[in-house]
Amino acid sequence: MLDTVNLYLDSKGIRISTGTIVDATLINAPSSTKNSTGERDPEMHQTRKGQQWYFGAKAHIGVDSKEVVVHSVITTAASVADAHMLPDLLHGEEKKVWGDAGYQGQTEAIHEAAPDAQDMTNRRTKFKNYVDEEGKRKNKTKSKVRAKVEHPFRILKRVFGFTKVRYRGLKKNHEWLCAAFALVNIYQHRNRLVPQGV
Repeated sequence: MLDTVNLYLDSKGIRISTGTIVDATLINAPSSTKNSTGERDPEMHQTRKGQQWYFGAKAHIGVDSKEVVVHSVITTAASVADAHMLPDLLHGEEKKVWGDAGYQGQTEAIHEAAPDAQDMTNRRTKFKNYVDEEGKRKNKTKSKVRAKVEHPFRILKRVFGFTKVRYRGLKKNHEWLCAAFALVNIYQHRNRLVPQGV
């Protein structure tokens, strides 16, 4: 469904270009064991973000840097590191790849998936004895582009209300997420898809 929607958007002039922004978001799953098996969902796992623990799944997406069209979706357990999914989120024609500091050190993986791509992921700037001010300045510039990846997540969670998984297991939830991100793409470009004056 996601591919079909993106082909439709392409026919309307909303095309996937040569820049991809990658990111992931956590989606909670019920941690209750009050069910027929007496267990939590075995395909979901827990992870810590900051000082908080989360149990559930993680939605990894690749987003076009110009049109903010979601073109790749991968669903994993919450414990899977963002960087492991990076090559699968690229379409291969990228010239630049943006991501937060969780994707740093993946230049080789980026070049394997997209040989012409430039690694624009944020870098670590705080060290034991000093702060890299030049690195902070570069990260701030990169973040102006990278921030666009938050728009699809906001629509998914705030407009469509997808803050918890709907099913047990990853497969059904992945199919639901693909359909949801297809709708996110349409929602984001709804004003360009409706003829003017209607």
